[in-house]
Amino acid sequence: MNLPNVINELVKTQNNFDSAAYAQCFAETAVVFDEGKTHTGRKEIEQWIDKSNKDYKATMEPVDYDEKENILSAKISGTFPGSPIILKFHFEIADGKIQHLKVTE
Repeated sequence: MNLPNVINELVKTQNNFDSAAYAQCFAETAVVFDEGKTHTGRKEIEQWIDKSNKDYKATMEPVDYDEKENILSAKISGTFPGSPIILKFHFEIADGKIQHLKVTE
């Protein structure tokens, strides 16, 4: 699977539970929409993923990537009900950084 570098880095930092490095994959003014909530800016994104890491211990295993639409399908395993599940990560990437991420089922 040919993933953009920033998405490879995002998966790696997620699986290492490294919230600071995860947040560095995003532009300073990036927006994340997940579980009905919007997180704006790198600092807020870092706080969101840090809490998520502590709550769910979720790891990502890429299973498919739609290069045309920039959608990563990944198996997410962790300490949450229904684990593992397949989630879709809808990316907007510019200048090597994630500008926008929306997570859907």
